[in-house]
Amino acid sequence: MSDSNRLITNKTNGFLGIHSPIENSILQMLSVDVQQRILPYLELVDMPLGKVLYESGELLRHVYFPTNCIVSLLYVLEDGASAEISVVGHDGLVGVSLFMGGGSTTSRAVVQSSGFAYRLPRLRIKDEFNRHGELMLLVLRYIQSLLTQMAQTAVCNRHHNIEQQLCRWLLLSLDLLKDNHLVMTQELIANMLGVRREGVTEAAGCLHKQGVIDYSRGHIMVTDRPKLERLCCECYAVVRAETARLMS
Repeated sequence: MSDSNRLITNKTNGFLGIHSPIENSILQMLSVDVQQRILPYLELVDMPLGKVLYESGELLRHVYFPTNCIVSLLYVLEDGASAEISVVGHDGLVGVSLFMGGGSTTSRAVVQSSGFAYRLPRLRIKDEFNRHGELMLLVLRYIQSLLTQMAQTAVCNRHHNIEQQLCRWLLLSLDLLKDNHLVMTQELIANMLGVRREGVTEAAGCLHKQGVIDYSRGHIMVTDRPKLERLCCECYAVVRAETARLMS
């Protein structure tokens, strides 16, 4: 473990148990100097399934650095229908609109897979960002990767069938988890993809018959990831490659 990682882990374990900010990739990549300026203001928060971090149009007061949870960014229509535009996990942060000058966004941020995250007050993160140093460069690269994911999601939803969309969604979620197990009902998946529940049921059934997933009472176990990747459209590979290029 590097000196910067050891610094973060030791200071955090003394107060917050086994959790560490360096479980988040952006916080991990920061130098010791930047970590020392940020660490005292980080707050570990519980992220239960379904928790809404912010609604459309709300002024963002914090940014969130997920460690072992997944947050979905959703666009919600007037009639209540919604569709996921991107997912954020340990690879990034929630609240990028703070850096874009608007202070709010038209999306809703909701916890898709429970866990924990570290949050930082808006004034502290903006102060560090305005130093025009390494945090700014990391955040800008992450925003570019997030835009790639959003654009590819829009293309996928328009041109690929529900089974391919489900494969993409499962793979993106798996990349942000420590195992191949997801807790998610078909109704919630349908809301994420912006499709009818019956379509998700049929697509999940096809994947099950092909030996790719097991599904029972809201629990999805991916049993053959290589085959899942072969069944997926090119959208997942595009997002994965661009994220690796920008955030490695």
